[in-house]
Amino acid sequence: MARKQGSHSDITGPKVRQAASKLIARHGYAAVSMRQIAAEVGVQAGALYNYTPDKQGLLLDLIGSHMDDLAQALAQVDLTGPPLTALEAFIRFHIRFNVPRAEAVFLSYMELRNLEPENFAQIEARRRDYEQRLGAILEAGMAAGDFIASDPRVTTMAIIGMLTAIPQWYREGGRLPLSEIEDIYWGLVRRSVVAA
Repeated sequence: MARKQGSHSDITGPKVRQAASKLIARHGYAAVSMRQIAAEVGVQAGALYNYTPDKQGLLLDLIGSHMDDLAQALAQVDLTGPPLTALEAFIRFHIRFNVPRAEAVFLSYMELRNLEPENFAQIEARRRDYEQRLGAILEAGMAAGDFIASDPRVTTMAIIGMLTAIPQWYREGGRLPLSEIEDIYWGLVRRSVVAA
């Protein structure tokens, strides 16, 4: 397959990542070959190695980029208020950030298992940092007597799991707008942790 005219690193690199993300989210990491990714982009398979050392490096890059973007965006969110206010800000942030990134969210959770141990440990540490932001809010609420969560770690994982499922089923233009979904989920979380 001939290289597409106008195939430059600043154009082709993002196309490689986009194609890999789409194909891996659709078919799974193990089922997608570098040849398939190259065909999707319209370059020879060997050309992919100008953009990634191998398929494992590509998966690490895709998940790592999502984690970078997530951390940078969360850093802009004010989580310093009272625990209930901080919890609402976190919940709404998580939904708004992740819903438009369904493929990246899927890769970050479902394809994590395909990372080699060193790469897995690197991403898992970054995920843990993110999750600990929510855990700290829950612990602060428990210490203040505002929250009733019996175990902040388990509650953190339950909330993250519930929120992370939204991008897999939510479709823009569906029965409810995202703002209403956000309100419903905030209500579910609030009722699960707030002392009556």
